[in-house]
Amino acid sequence: MEKQDKIIVCQDCGEEFTFTVREQEFYEEKGFANEPKRCKNCRDKRKAEKSNSNSNNH
Repeated sequence: MEKQDKIIVCQDCGEEFTFTVREQEFYEEKGFANEPKRCKNCRDKRKAEKSNSNSNNH
């Protein structure tokens, strides 16, 4: 079956985002079993919050 872009609703902001065929292939290459649950903006925001909290602990 040919892959197609998927529309996913972000669990943080509730906005729809597209999980492209290219991104799906990237996830498979990296061995990720699950689809993303957050849009790019929310993933970036979360990543920044994590790195800030990690730098504050040192």
